[in-house]
Amino acid sequence: MLTLDLTNAPRWLDLLPGVRLQVRPLTTALMVSARGDAAIQALPPEAATEELAMIMAKAVARRAVLDWEGVGDAEGNPVPVTPEGIDALLDIWPAFDAFQSAYVAKWLLLEQEKNVSAPLPTGGSAGAIATAKPAKGRARTVRRG
Repeated sequence: MLTLDLTNAPRWLDLLPGVRLQVRPLTTALMVSARGDAAIQALPPEAATEELAMIMAKAVARRAVLDWEGVGDAEGNPVPVTPEGIDALLDIWPAFDAFQSAYVAKWLLLEQEKNVSAPLPTGGSAGAIATAKPAKGRARTVRRG
């Protein structure tokens, strides 16, 4: 069952031990905005899927992350959220993986659920099983007077 959350209130996302992010809800508007990010538009068509995934995650995070806790500089001093800081955080594999799994994956699962119909038996993706039994006997033609 699809559960609708009709609030637009930010929520806290536990990213790593001691690190959490305050994020906006992952809405269609946020994803569409991220897809239009200049870094994504600049990718060549032959770019690797992995490169696209990284750039997309950063674009989403730059739009979604409002605040964070447990992120600091080399001396351990807390740092404010900045686009550069978000990119640097997601350059750390465990942070990227956790962000993808805990935040972006929920949206991707909903995208997958959109296409749940069986393929058409007469379409280019033939594969659906016919459920009607063949007619018995000869077909009759209706004559009109």
